Amino acid sequence: MNDVFFATAALGLEPLLADELATFGAQEIKPERAGVSFSGTLETAYRTCLWSRLASRVLLPLATFPAADPDDLYQAGLGINWAEQLSPDGSLAVHCTLIDSKITHSRFAALRIKDAIVDQFRSRYDRRPSVSLEQPDLSLNLHVHRDQATLSLDLSGASLHRRGYRIDGVHAPLKENLAAAILFRAGWPAICAAGGGLVDPMCGSGTLPLEAALLATDTAPGLLRDYYGFNRWLGHDAALWDELLEEARQRRQTGLAAKTPPLIGYDADSRAVKAAWDHAYKAGLDKKIHFERRTVRELVAPPNCASGLLVVNPPYGERLGEQSELPALYNLLGEKMAQHCQGWRAAVITSNLQLGRSIGLRAGKSNVLYNGALKCSLLQFELDETNHWQSLADGAGKSVKRKLSPGAEMFANRLQKNLKKLKKQADREQTDSFRIYDADLPEYAVAVDLYGDEVHLQEYHAPKTVDSRKAAQRLEDVQAALPQVLNLPEGNIHLKVRQRQKGLQQYEKQAQRGVFKEVHEGDCRFLVNLTDYLDTGLFLDHRLTRKLVQELAAGTRFLNLFAYTGAVTVHALRGGARETTTVDMSKTYLQWAARNIRLNGFSPERQELIQADCLHWLETAKGEYDLIFLDPPSFSNSKSMTTTFDVQRDHVDLLRRVSGLLAPGGTLIFSNNLRTFSMESAALPELEIEDISAKTIPFDFQRNPRIHNCWLIRKH
Repeated sequence: MNDVFFATAALGLEPLLADELATFGAQEIKPERAGVSFSGTLETAYRTCLWSRLASRVLLPLATFPAADPDDLYQAGLGINWAEQLSPDGSLAVHCTLIDSKITHSRFAALRIKDAIVDQFRSRYDRRPSVSLEQPDLSLNLHVHRDQATLSLDLSGASLHRRGYRIDGVHAPLKENLAAAILFRAGWPAICAAGGGLVDPMCGSGTLPLEAALLATDTAPGLLRDYYGFNRWLGHDAALWDELLEEARQRRQTGLAAKTPPLIGYDADSRAVKAAWDHAYKAGLDKKIHFERRTVRELVAPPNCASGLLVVNPPYGERLGEQSELPALYNLLGEKMAQHCQGWRAAVITSNLQLGRSIGLRAGKSNVLYNGALKCSLLQFELDETNHWQSLADGAGKSVKRKLSPGAEMFANRLQKNLKKLKKQADREQTDSFRIYDADLPEYAVAVDLYGDEVHLQEYHAPKTVDSRKAAQRLEDVQAALPQVLNLPEGNIHLKVRQRQKGLQQYEKQAQRGVFKEVHEGDCRFLVNLTDYLDTGLFLDHRLTRKLVQELAAGTRFLNLFAYTGAVTVHALRGGARETTTVDMSKTYLQWAARNIRLNGFSPERQELIQADCLHWLETAKGEYDLIFLDPPSFSNSKSMTTTFDVQRDHVDLLRRVSGLLAPGGTLIFSNNLRTFSMESAALPELEIEDISAKTIPFDFQRNPRIHNCWLIRKH
């Protein structure tokens, strides 16, 4: 025999929910305001709790009755046999909503129902259930509309939008069931089935990509939850529920094992990206999804993905962002969509249609959805050659030079001043790679390095005391000013976040684009990668140190320890070194070093390239070297190393061991980047140690002379 149930939902989701309920075997489906009534078995209700991506709650009505005043509620409550639902020693909670009712106090209405239940148990058993608002044994929902009350068992217990993976909502997240509705309206299931990807350029804490991943992997959205309202209900069929859970686990396992299209979330706020990754790990979707700190200006579609869905919930001006700043953001979004997502579909939800028009693209479809109390439009776009982007300045189909904000103007003026001075010095030194800005203005804590006609932009990690929205706006100012001052396309600017790193983290991959660029330094050439790693493969502050190696290298046997990409080895070869040995732990960087050597006309096969932990290699190293370059990390606890390394703690032993490889009259150049480093010369009386730090700071780092330390070391 079927029961009648009611699944609640946000306004606007009723038709979608009705279609979804039909897939669970529901019958007599009837969409109503803020929900859908249906009939079915207990299994149907359980499936809805476990699998519905759109419902908020699943209610089993126990009684419907007139309720003109609180006493009517009490009398009706006494008329229900509560011993069929709850034990005398159990716990309960009653939640109430009132619409157009003579009863005006929802808490008092809920209290009268609770009183009726408690009094019934006390009179029958001389015991009574307790009240527990957190995970009660029996969760009840009282709804009174125009003096007609419905008292229901809340099978969901807590709103079903709580999937069980959320840790930190960051800024104004979408509810998960609204995110699912957006994906359904935008056609994500069909796009995913056809192999199309998904990108959210303002993903916040990751709700839209995570919901897309749950759909793509056939994961039941309720599988991670540890509590439902029926768990300790006396009518609960535990065996049936266990069967449904096992079925869901099997479907999830199959879905996770299958190949899925790219699922990507970008956000300008590093804290939001961290939260998104935390959610992905908790949901078990970290292998199926990728989050990355990237601004709207850096929006790109995944490579080798000709179709897909770009979906985004940008700020509306209601809670985040200011109305005056948002049109330019929406217009930039439209520009990047048109540039980089041809052949895709896009879906943008906003409560402000004027902002929607600022996108500058023609929406082919619009649906009404509610984000909380906000009435929103879901704008859908076909991104093809017929949908031309229009800038706010009415320049159809092309971008225009935008008016800079006062902050961006200030940054641009400083950058222009620096560039005028530094470019002349760079030309004299015959280098096309140099630093043109390094947090000169405290408000704009970034480093700007020019590599030929491309820019490596590093944002220093803002302290927690700095509002993340203000920091994001300042970064937007920087990114708006750079193309105009440098006369470069926006795509030539590559953003990274610079923060304190541990061990070899500064060398670890940030992305996987694999694009290299050739740059020049005097008579040497190098390959740099501006996208995949926090560092580029060429330490600009070591330019004069490399030049010194070249000047000293003629006829020498040269050793490069902690060699990174072998730039110093190239300078040694260019200076006339007759033999070189290059040691680094990373196979990737040694291969990069070989490419740099070959690029400069030398044969890497004739050089000694050794993949090894330098500290371990030194334990058995033999031979003598006339010139050694030693540039260890400040600290390392890499998995590939047998022990930890701290340059302050361990430098005396390290220098003693390395200097033991020096040939008579040989020279050791020792460098590190630990700002607090103190050389313990007294512990090394056998060595002649000359501090040459000041002499090795290039012109573009004079503003920051503590960028590195450097010593010239010889044996007495």
